[in-house]
Amino acid sequence: MDIRRITDGFSVAPQIAPEDVAVLRERGFALVINNRPDGEEPAQPAGAEIAAAARAAGLAYRAIPVAGGFSEPQIAEMAEALAAAGGPVFAFCRSGTRSTLLWSLARARAGVDPDAIAEAAAAAGYDIAPVRAAVDQLASQTRL
Repeated sequence: MDIRRITDGFSVAPQIAPEDVAVLRERGFALVINNRPDGEEPAQPAGAEIAAAARAAGLAYRAIPVAGGFSEPQIAEMAEALAAAGGPVFAFCRSGTRSTLLWSLARARAGVDPDAIAEAAAAAGYDIAPVRAAVDQLASQTRL
């Protein structure tokens, strides 16, 4: 599993399998967030399988699927999930990019500095350029 640490409390990876959840528990994660819609690829495990594995391992699970862009409800749900996690959060999608971008938007909505968000993502190998304007806008709204 290619787990990439974005911050001390948030990491991402490409698609995981149900059997990977035990590793997440061993690494101390409290919440698994699935940002991938079911059925994107034929061989992809169903979200319900990963949810069941997470619950069996004692981890919380949230599905916030993203396809074709990010919506305000998705950003709000991600922000709420991050705030309520009670420990380190692990999110996944096909490559980790959608999870990182949605995290970026949620953190900006919470007032985190956009440059700090971009730097944290870049250190893990992700570029927030596709959502940078929205990150800047969300962050500026919290300062009004």
